[in-house]
Amino acid sequence: MTSAKSHFQLHPIEAFNRIGEENAFAVLARAAALAAQGRDIVNLGIGQPDFSTPAHIVEAAIRALRDGHHGYTPSIGIEPLRVAVAADVHRRFGTEIDPGRVVIVPGGKVTMFSAILMLGEPGAEILYPDPGFPIYRSMIEFTGATPVPVPIREENGFGFSAEEALTLITPRTRLVILNSPANPTGGVTPKAEIDAFVAGLEKHPHVAILSDEIYDQFLFDGEQHTTLLAYPEIRDRLILLNGWSKTYAMTGWRLGWALWPPGLFEAARKLAVNAWSCVNAPAQYGALAALTGPQDCVAEMVAEFDRRRHLVVAGLNALPGVSCAVPKGAFYAFPNIRGTGWTSAKKLAAALLDDAGVATIGGPDFGVFGEGYIRLSYANSAENITRALERMGAFLNEARAA
Repeated sequence: MTSAKSHFQLHPIEAFNRIGEENAFAVLARAAALAAQGRDIVNLGIGQPDFSTPAHIVEAAIRALRDGHHGYTPSIGIEPLRVAVAADVHRRFGTEIDPGRVVIVPGGKVTMFSAILMLGEPGAEILYPDPGFPIYRSMIEFTGATPVPVPIREENGFGFSAEEALTLITPRTRLVILNSPANPTGGVTPKAEIDAFVAGLEKHPHVAILSDEIYDQFLFDGEQHTTLLAYPEIRDRLILLNGWSKTYAMTGWRLGWALWPPGLFEAARKLAVNAWSCVNAPAQYGALAALTGPQDCVAEMVAEFDRRRHLVVAGLNALPGVSCAVPKGAFYAFPNIRGTGWTSAKKLAAALLDDAGVATIGGPDFGVFGEGYIRLSYANSAENITRALERMGAFLNEARAA
């Protein structure tokens, strides 16, 4: 007896057809596949510190397991961790925040998703940096809201332009997303620009702000981080995104935190209950040790990234047809490749991976204004960065000779 075959095909709602991707993971998979075939691949594509999580953080999580922290926690996170987040903010910025409005979440993306889901709908507009983290636009389009790119320009040091952003705000604007230090450019927005932007927001009281400050401790050349928490006049509409992934080399732990304004906190709490219940308990105790323990591990990591930054910028500027502005933050370089003769940055990135064994990300994966650039992460060893630059130079020289 044969069963009848159904011709009905399941498919998600239309909104899911609008969801994009973070191509760094696709490049990571392609690089892994090539490596499995025996190819020697240097991966400068993924934004992941190559350091191990500091030992005292690991031990705190293990101790939490041994002490029996195996069950649910409050949906917004354990109270000692939320208090520690507030204390860390005060220690670093001199700013008071209410631990009762801190939500511990499984990674930074969760805060992006939550904020855009709350404020995005058909007819609404959301401003986001371009080039910028690709999940911003992906989630805006998922909600049906209109994504409005705020150009992030090399001539501005890849900093955010307050004047340009303010001209893009309309009565339909619900949210503006800021990111400094920035992915993918490594740009740091000057305090004067943030001052001007906050002042301009006085005319737009209907607009919320999502400040993605996940790279706030990765700053170079004497740069100081300007947190949006320093502006009490926007505190009632500010959503702040931060976490442990980058600062403490804890990407796989999936830990972030967000500060929510009073009008949105309850919605954030309900979303946590409905979507992920809570963040796993031992990871939260590890995060607590990260904030309350020694911070020399962070300083050492930043110092090493600074050394690599100089190496990668000098090497990129020596390549034929390539110019690279000096990144002031994060751990990315965003070189201009227009002089190479390649008119498609994504095609160049693909060729570098397939033919030269170097994984990078094409600028258009970060937005329409990313054409003409590629992103390199220098969260890899100096030895590997040197090898990658040598391969890129050989590839570009051969391409020119051909």
